[in-house]
Amino acid sequence: MAIFEDFGAAIESALLIRRTEQRLLDLFNQGKLFGTLHTSIGQEFAAVALGRALREGDAVFSNHRCHGHFLACAGDLRGLVAEIMGRATGVCGGRGGSQHLHSGRFFSNGLLGGTAPIAAGYAYSQLLAGEGSITTLFLGDGAFGEGVVYEAMNLAAKWSLPLLFVCEDNHYAQSTPQSQTLAGTLPGRAAAFGIPVYESTTEDWQALLPAMERSVAQVRSGSGPVFHYVDTCRLMAHSKGDDDRPEEEIAANWARDPLARMLAEFESDPRLKAMLARVDACIDEAVNEAEQAPFAELPTQIPERSGSVSWRTPAFQDERVFKSIRAGLQQAMAADARLHLIGEDIEAPYGGAFKCTGDLSLEFPGRVRNTPISEAAIVGLGTGMALASLRPVVEIMFGDFLGLAFDQWLNHAAKFPWMFNNTVEVPLVVRTPMGGRRGYGATHSQSIEKHFLGIPGTRVLSLHQHMDPAALYARLLAENDRPTLVLENKTLYTQIATAAAPAGFSLAETRNAYPTARLSPDRPADITMVALGGISLEAEKAAVKLHEEEIYVELLLPSCLYPLDLAPILESLQRTSRLLVVEEGQGFVSLGAEILALVLEGFRGRVAARRLAAAPHPIPSARPLEQGSLPQVEDIIEALVDLFALESGDA
Repeated sequence: MAIFEDFGAAIESALLIRRTEQRLLDLFNQGKLFGTLHTSIGQEFAAVALGRALREGDAVFSNHRCHGHFLACAGDLRGLVAEIMGRATGVCGGRGGSQHLHSGRFFSNGLLGGTAPIAAGYAYSQLLAGEGSITTLFLGDGAFGEGVVYEAMNLAAKWSLPLLFVCEDNHYAQSTPQSQTLAGTLPGRAAAFGIPVYESTTEDWQALLPAMERSVAQVRSGSGPVFHYVDTCRLMAHSKGDDDRPEEEIAANWARDPLARMLAEFESDPRLKAMLARVDACIDEAVNEAEQAPFAELPTQIPERSGSVSWRTPAFQDERVFKSIRAGLQQAMAADARLHLIGEDIEAPYGGAFKCTGDLSLEFPGRVRNTPISEAAIVGLGTGMALASLRPVVEIMFGDFLGLAFDQWLNHAAKFPWMFNNTVEVPLVVRTPMGGRRGYGATHSQSIEKHFLGIPGTRVLSLHQHMDPAALYARLLAENDRPTLVLENKTLYTQIATAAAPAGFSLAETRNAYPTARLSPDRPADITMVALGGISLEAEKAAVKLHEEEIYVELLLPSCLYPLDLAPILESLQRTSRLLVVEEGQGFVSLGAEILALVLEGFRGRVAARRLAAAPHPIPSARPLEQGSLPQVEDIIEALVDLFALESGDA
């Protein structure tokens, strides 16, 4: 039959996907797989159509229903089977499993719609490279309930990104029919952004194949994104066996399915038999090979220990903090052409809400870009750029807005390196102003850093007045190997960053890459105080005031909040046995609480400890109320005096 002569490779690719997933379902029922399994049985030709049209250098971002996409576009059957079986020979070393696959330029993640801005960031890197490569993003119809998808579409359209959106519409979001969840049409949503739309079906797969080739060619031509809508049918359950659809509907779907019809119609055809024999032999070999491989193992965890501390005397020129930040960014951009700044209102003449980017957009044309007000999208955009070996710096105008981007940080940027078996890096930097004392009110004055602490694989830095922001940024942007959040307290921007200590104190810092600064009194210290983030100015004023009253406070200012170096704190407590931790955020389950817990574990009640934090309510705008909500110098002094009166170990 001509169908096998003209489309033999496409048919065999589709059969490989189907037979592989059917075998995976069998393995799951035998207890040989773990977790969940989302099959694309019935949707195979959408993946096959794209795989045929791609070339070296193209990237693909997928979702939880990714096996077919992976086989058609990455082509590693052995790696896929081993990964889903949890074996060390899997494409992600057994860490990712069914939903989280990476090989070459193929990436998938199980968060619905979450890879949309990441795909846009990868496509942006391809646009900058100018080599004609494109990125494809697979979306199911359920993803169109997620706002970040539209944020990504807007960016793709506005920036003319080489991004192909492939929408596989199987008309169900898990168990809920689309008629209950979506207004309008899916093609209409893309068209609203001015994105060209093309429509196909997997039932008419012979027309789908060339249609997808045309969509890919159009994106590759440089004319911007394309939305290819594919009407399709998921024949099996959403995941494993959770299928509540009417039996007659499922039966009708199987009756229309092109592969099922082909298998029935050409059952005795020797060419089809040969295809099935080759496919099944490959699957058997992959399964047998995976079963012989060892299960994935977690790397040996080396417990963090706080050893001896080495100190040095810092030396740098005094400079206003916002100017020093700008100088650090300028130095890094001049040194590395891969560095790009993106954010809201950061181009000249505005230069950022707190003027930290100034006129860098004029000095580095095309490398400093204003973005839409889309915090989730621009953090995702940065993640995609980082995956493509750029060095993105994302500015979030106010730290309060980080909540909008939390999913992109927690479930994408932070997880990719480990989940993909350390085969990728995400050198993403997010800068943001944090804290109150400016009268901006409840939604622009919070210190919410505690929500970003403790996320494995990330780093959180915080500026203070006795460090050199320019040096920190120059070093970070030259050496960064992970998602890093940098907190710039709003009250610090106009202050002078200085290596000079106040009268009666000396300044030192640890020799870490991101050191802890120490203001030591000229007499033996009575109390150790740790100030976190923006409270550093008030903490220093309190220490200076008490020095005049002969209560001597050693002040520690960490620049790295996570992972926290506890050693300088423990070293100081060996001398003082009294600890006050001060922070501007909420105290419950905060970094201050964690420090107290760690100290308690280390000293077993031999230290008197207190903490001081913000009042447990939103921050008001009115200055008297705001002052009453945040720790003031007088509050810190009172807490230190009370602590001084205690014997070490008193509660």
